[in-house]
Amino acid sequence: MKRKKFEWTGRLILIIFSLILVLSLIFFITKQTHKNTTEQLLTEYMNYINKHEYEKMYKMISKEHSSNISMEEFVKRNKNIYEGLETKDLSIKILNEKSNGKEISYLTSFNTLAGEVKFQNKVNFIKEKFEYKLVWKDSIIFPQLESTDKVRIDTVEAERGQILDRNGKVLAGKGVASSVGLVPGKIQDKENTIIKLAELLEVDIDVIKNKLSAEWVKDDSFVPIKTIPKVSELELMKINPDENLVKLKENQEELLSIPGVMINDIEVRDYPLKEAASHLVGYIQKVTAEDLEENKGKGYDSNSVIGRSGIESLYEDKLKGQNGCMIYIEDEFGNRKDIIVDKPVQNGEDIQLTIDAELQKVLYEQFKDDKSCSVAMNQYTGEVLALVSTPSFNSNDFVMGMSDKLWKSLNEDERQPLYNRFRQVWCPGSTFKPVTAVIGLDTGILDPVEDYGNEGLSWQKDSSWGDYYVTTLHETEPATLENAMIYSDNIYFAKVALKLGENNLTSFLEKLGFNKEIPFEIKMSISQYSNTEGIKSEIQLADSGYGQGQI
Repeated sequence: MKRKKFEWTGRLILIIFSLILVLSLIFFITKQTHKNTTEQLLTEYMNYINKHEYEKMYKMISKEHSSNISMEEFVKRNKNIYEGLETKDLSIKILNEKSNGKEISYLTSFNTLAGEVKFQNKVNFIKEKFEYKLVWKDSIIFPQLESTDKVRIDTVEAERGQILDRNGKVLAGKGVASSVGLVPGKIQDKENTIIKLAELLEVDIDVIKNKLSAEWVKDDSFVPIKTIPKVSELELMKINPDENLVKLKENQEELLSIPGVMINDIEVRDYPLKEAASHLVGYIQKVTAEDLEENKGKGYDSNSVIGRSGIESLYEDKLKGQNGCMIYIEDEFGNRKDIIVDKPVQNGEDIQLTIDAELQKVLYEQFKDDKSCSVAMNQYTGEVLALVSTPSFNSNDFVMGMSDKLWKSLNEDERQPLYNRFRQVWCPGSTFKPVTAVIGLDTGILDPVEDYGNEGLSWQKDSSWGDYYVTTLHETEPATLENAMIYSDNIYFAKVALKLGENNLTSFLEKLGFNKEIPFEIKMSISQYSNTEGIKSEIQLADSGYGQGQI
C-alpha cells in the first residue's frame, strides 16, 4: 500500500510540475507574441508613411480613437505634414516595451527639406477582439504636436553669388527693376485696362486675365504682370540721354496714367555688360517642372531660379547656395511653440573670372555688327581675357521676361544672335600659317631665307592634281618666309606643308592639342586636322599648310 501511495504521489508531483512548465511556456510565448505583434504593427505603420499609404495607416488605429478623426481628416493631416516636409527614409528603432508590448518606446529618424529629424516617442496599443490596434494621437507625428497645432515651414532664400571679372567688376549680380502690376480694386474699366496694358507691355491679354483670376487675388492685392528695366533718373539728366531710356520713361508714364496700374521696385539678377558678355556669362530663369524633376533633392522649389547657359549654368551648384529652412510647431494662437529642425541659409559663392570687362566691351563694340567670335589671351599665362560672340542678345531680357515679339525676332534673325560662335569649330585659314612656319622651323626642315619660287597666283605640284590649283592673292618675290608672312602667300605655305610631310605636320599638331579635349571650363569643340584618321592626299596636306583642307 505504501509503495502504491508513493508512486501516486510521485506521479502527481510530475503532473503538477509539467503543468507549471507548460503554463509558463504558454505565458512566455503569449507575451513574446504580443510583443512581436505590436512591434511589427508599429513598424508596418511607419513603413506606410514612406509609401504615402495613409488610408492603410488609418485602418490600423483603434475604433475608439478613429471616432475622433475621420479618414479624410486623418489622411489630410498626415499627408500635408509628411509630404509638405518632403519626408523620406523614415525608420524606427525599438527602445523598450511595457505591459506585455502594449506600450512601446522607440526612436524615429527621417530626412526632410531642412535636414534630418530625430526624436524619441512612445505609442500604446489596445486589443480589440482578437487583434491589436494603435492608439493614435497627433503626438505620434511629433511628440510636441497637439490636435490644434500646425506644422510650419519658414524658408530663407539664399543670395545667388556674383560673377566678377579679374578686377572685381560685376558681370552678374544684384540689380533693381520695375514690376508693373494691377491692383484689382482700383481698376475703373477692366476690359479696356487689360487691352491697354497688354499693348504697352507686349503681353498677351489672356496672360493678364489668368493672373487676375488667381485664387489668392483680392481687391487690394498687387498682381505683378511684367518686369521691365528701371528708369535711372540720373541717366535721364544727362545732356544726351539714351534714346531707349527716354522711350522707356515715356512708356512708364503712360502706364501710370491708367487707373489700377502700380509700379514697384524689385530685386533682380542684373548683367551690366548686357550684349557684350551674354554668350559668356549666360542668364538665369525660373525653374520649370522639368528642372524640379531633374534636380530633386538639390534644394530647388517652385520659386527658385536656375542658370540656363554660360557661366551661370556651368557654376550653378556654387552660385545658387542653399536656402535656409526652419520646421516648427505653431499653436492655435499663431505662436511658435517648438522648433523641430533649423537649417541655416548658405549664400552662393562669388565666381571670379580671368575676363577683363573693359577688354570684353572693346572687342564687342568693334565687331558687334559682324558674324564673328573674338578671343583675347595672355600669351604668357594662357589666361583668357575676353570671349566675345557677335551678333549678340541681352541676358537681361531673359530675366525680365522676354516678349513673344522679341523672342521671335531673335530666332528669325538670319545673323543668329543666339548662336554662340566661340564654342564652335572654325576653319582657321591664314591665321594657321604661323603654326606651319613654327613646325617647319622647329623640325629644321624650313629654311626661312630659302626662295621657294614665284609661281604667280596659282600653282599645282604636278599633273597628278588634275584641275586642282592652290591660289593666292599676291605674288611673292622672293618667296621667303618673311615675304610669305607679309603677303599671306598660300602657295608658299602649301609647299612648306608638302616638304614637312604628313607625319611631321600631324605629330606636331597632336603636341599642340589637336584631337584632344581642352581642359577648359566652357566646353569647346575638339580641334582636328582631318575628318578621318590621318591626312589622305597631297592636296589635303598642301591645303592644310595655309589653314584650309579639313583643319
